[in-house]
Amino acid sequence: MRKTVLEAVGLHRAYGDVQAVDNVSFTLAEGGSLGIVGESGSGKTTTARIVVGLEHPDSGRVLVDHRDRTQHRRGRAQRLARAREVQMVFQDPFLSLDPRITVNAVLRETLKLHFPDGDHPRRIAELLDQVGLGTREGDALPRQLSGGQRQRVAIARALAIEPAVLVLDEAVAALDVSVQAQILNLLSDIREQTGIGYLFITHDLGVVRCVTDEVIVMRHGRIVESGRTDRVLANPQHPYTRLLLESVPRPGWDPKQIAVARRALAASKAP
Repeated sequence: MRKTVLEAVGLHRAYGDVQAVDNVSFTLAEGGSLGIVGESGSGKTTTARIVVGLEHPDSGRVLVDHRDRTQHRRGRAQRLARAREVQMVFQDPFLSLDPRITVNAVLRETLKLHFPDGDHPRRIAELLDQVGLGTREGDALPRQLSGGQRQRVAIARALAIEPAVLVLDEAVAALDVSVQAQILNLLSDIREQTGIGYLFITHDLGVVRCVTDEVIVMRHGRIVESGRTDRVLANPQHPYTRLLLESVPRPGWDPKQIAVARRALAASKAP
């Protein structure tokens, strides 16, 4: 049985009267892949930001390798150690890359910060190769790369500090379908090679089906269904999960029926 690398316990986060995250708990095994799925406003991104440490929960805990990430850590060394536990890849990598420096420089800065005594040129070459990039891309500025290439750079930078968990927040949503498939295959290969744990935040059930072992479905800040991805998608138990599946366009799909189902769900007592 694989050890638990990430555990969220009773997370709560409110903004005024809005309960964005309401008693959310889950675990992620070492080398596992967990999807958090839901529509905009479901609480999935707030949950991800709490896991990474970009936001603090009102209550609850996040543990990585049984270390509590919600406790304040003082000092530069402790903050860097905390950053090495969990890294995040965002939807738009261009916003998180310095447009003035090359890809090699981006990776070098990260490595110098976390591993000042390492062999940086060798490690940069390894990282570029790991994400399917070469010396030409390493010498390029972010604006000289395609969207898919920039996302590969963002993944390489996150992997550079060897995190236990990689959080991917809609990380392929802005890419063309063919490029999405390439990035998802790349991520699957990296997980197999490194044993890193993935937390996928997405509204796309196709992504969930392709790259996750387990899934949790969130609505109004709460988990309404969870389990093995194949089981949840094949036999959803909650009406909201069924609505998400029925909302995926396919032959014979009628958006009017989806609107009727959505109104019925809103009128019901289902959370």
